[in-house]
Amino acid sequence: MSARQGLGPGAFEPPPPGGRYEPYIAHGANLQEFTLKAIGLGILFGIVFGAANAYLGLRAGLTISTSIPVAVMTVAVFRALEAAGRRGTILEANLAQTVGSASSSLASGIIFTLPALFLWGLSPDLLQMTMLAMCGGVLGILFMVPLRRFLIDREHGRLPYPEGTACAEVLVANEVGGGNARFVFIGLAGGAAFKALTSWARAIPDAVHIRLPWPRKAEIGMDLAPALFGVGFILGPRIAAVMVGGGLLSWLVVIPLLDWWGATRTLPLYPETALLMIDMTPAQLWTRYVRYIGAGAVAAAGIITLVRSLPVMVDSFRIGFAQLKSQRGANAVVVARTDRDLPLKFVGLGVALVIGVLAFVPIPFGDVGGVGHRLVAAILVAVFAFFFVTVASRIVGLVGVTSNPTSGMTIAALLGTAGIFLAMGWTDITGKAAAITVGCVVAIAASISGDTSQDLKTGYLLGATPRRQQVGELVGVLTSAVFVCLAVLLLAETFGFGSTELPAPQATLMKLVIDGVLDQSLPWGLVAAGVGIAVGCELLKIPSLPFAVGVYLPVSTMTPVFLGGLLRWWAERSARSPDEAGDRRERGILLGSGFVGGEGLLGVGIAGAAFVLGRRPLGLGTGWLGGETAAMLAGFTAFMAFAAWFYLQVRRREG
Repeated sequence: MSARQGLGPGAFEPPPPGGRYEPYIAHGANLQEFTLKAIGLGILFGIVFGAANAYLGLRAGLTISTSIPVAVMTVAVFRALEAAGRRGTILEANLAQTVGSASSSLASGIIFTLPALFLWGLSPDLLQMTMLAMCGGVLGILFMVPLRRFLIDREHGRLPYPEGTACAEVLVANEVGGGNARFVFIGLAGGAAFKALTSWARAIPDAVHIRLPWPRKAEIGMDLAPALFGVGFILGPRIAAVMVGGGLLSWLVVIPLLDWWGATRTLPLYPETALLMIDMTPAQLWTRYVRYIGAGAVAAAGIITLVRSLPVMVDSFRIGFAQLKSQRGANAVVVARTDRDLPLKFVGLGVALVIGVLAFVPIPFGDVGGVGHRLVAAILVAVFAFFFVTVASRIVGLVGVTSNPTSGMTIAALLGTAGIFLAMGWTDITGKAAAITVGCVVAIAASISGDTSQDLKTGYLLGATPRRQQVGELVGVLTSAVFVCLAVLLLAETFGFGSTELPAPQATLMKLVIDGVLDQSLPWGLVAAGVGIAVGCELLKIPSLPFAVGVYLPVSTMTPVFLGGLLRWWAERSARSPDEAGDRRERGILLGSGFVGGEGLLGVGIAGAAFVLGRRPLGLGTGWLGGETAAMLAGFTAFMAFAAWFYLQVRRREG
């Protein structure tokens, strides 16, 4: 094991030219890692958290990363086992959270898409849903394998992967104790406590919004989310500013322009079918129109990112094939344990097997025509999945899994798929069903690749074996898929999708997109506007992908990210020496990592309680604060006090 205590500053900064990061566990160490204990715990946690996350997504339209909650639970169980005389290693704990976190990504892809089949009156069975989930999960993991060397290794210090870094901090803090390690657990407690106030007790609101007097319908807001604040500190001021810039463009420019343009319209503008634009709230304008612009921007920025990444991706494939060739020779090259991925031959065979199953087995795509139709759908899955795995893996490196715009990427995939089906004349209900199932597999692949990249980042910092983690992800997908799908079917039977209790907002949006394309009523102009925004960013030398993510996500999501980045800038700028600035940065990252973990843990707890009760916890409500304005003022004041406490913790000097 490394002699240092904790990860050290090298975990957050690019290595010097010609150097490489030295992980917590040395490259040549040989600790227990892939054990029955680790796999069993991971499978158990994956089943529990996957079901809870499915409910949360159907209820609220979003899911959360469960990597950190699973890591915390793993630490607790390992401590109990150690007290009973069965000591585990940090790499075992890491593998358990790797296996356990896979289910949350499956839940995201499933609940964002498949409820649309129920809304069309089609009812997929458990076998079909499970096979779709498994195919998407396996594709996402396999496509991520050749990207690891680029995104995790070569981009170290530039892509922070907040949940992955937080997981590593939690596991190392439990291992070494003392020193700055306690800031992780202080952050866990602080993030969980504030989340309990806003989302369990509901004593204060979880977001504040201010309608500006000019321009008309301009609005800014802020989610009172410690996790997003922590992500902002981890990201730093530059990327945080770019992202909030995208959000401000949507809410201070695009929405007022839409309101001004629609003021003279006497008929609703599709995709809205009932309300006039002049009568819509800023939130309704964002939901009906700006999200399509954001989806176009994310898709275009993703294509630009993919094109720029192609040389390095080709290089990664070249290195992989060279290693395969060298391993067959008499003088086989010895690859360090921490650089061993699944062989590219295994990756290629696995991808071919998944595509073959989708094309030649009629169950996954259901009643969508013969082998020819299924083969077209399977090829579309392969193309879109490879593209969005690359995009998602980079996005989550910036903003984390919870803020991964999976739905935006799914919309882009559905636009392409439905457009091809329209050209083929396949516009009936079976064509729509085929499009949504293609979108399901792509959504799961994009979602699981984000989770996999975070887990690989944790392993990179700790010194885990990538190959074993990749196998662990596959085990997590294959064991949790049936239970997540069972939970979705149970919720469909109990509440029904599109109901007040389970509105399934993301799946409703996906249904709208497919209906719009195949019925030839999609607002392509909005999508084109988003493409123009991404291209404009590139011309102005602004990072297009973070900006596009800001356009797509609510500005209230970006505001705490920006505040966290701004506070990091001030904390480092006001330090009296570079060493003090480094200490402040490390303490802040530890606290921010704890915020991400604490809020995520409470979020899973709330989802679990909602699953058991059949509703979210009622809490106290904000009525005791008086009117809405007073409640928002109280919430904002509480969050500013929380930020001030954070700043004092970052500035504190060790004796």
